[in-house]
Amino acid sequence: MFYFDQSGFNLTPVVPYAWQARGQTLAIPSAASARLNVLGFLSPTNQSHFRTVTGTVTSATVIAVLDAFAAQTAQAKKLRLVVLDNAPIHTSRAFQARVTDWFRQGVALHWLPPYSPELNLIEILWRKIKYQWLPLRAYLSFNHLQSELQSILDQFGSKYTITFG
Repeated sequence: MFYFDQSGFNLTPVVPYAWQARGQTLAIPSAASARLNVLGFLSPTNQSHFRTVTGTVTSATVIAVLDAFAAQTAQAKKLRLVVLDNAPIHTSRAFQARVTDWFRQGVALHWLPPYSPELNLIEILWRKIKYQWLPLRAYLSFNHLQSELQSILDQFGSKYTITFG
């Protein structure tokens, strides 16, 4: 079983709180930037597959990512269940037209009830990356953001893990 979703990152830092010495002001640079989107598959055992996309994510983007996932995991010879939300890019006509093809490749899809992000475990990953794992130096430039985010994604499952209870 894999949970699928996408999340966006840009140069506006996500810092929920910080400690500072009395009389000292902490400042974090913030700038307008392109959006770096991560489309990901996450299993409860920390198996993962990620694809990054700069700019807008469309149904065609999601279809290409699911095609790659189906091809990459086809050798497993097991049915893989992918749980996803009801975003319009996951329910478009073009997307729905591919569901049977993916099932033939061993990928079955299950849509969560509307407005239930708490049921999609990959949401925990996005929150960990944004609020805990992404270092402040990532916000120095778009290149830094890409590099730091890719480092986290590459090390997910070894250095970065989530324990699902």
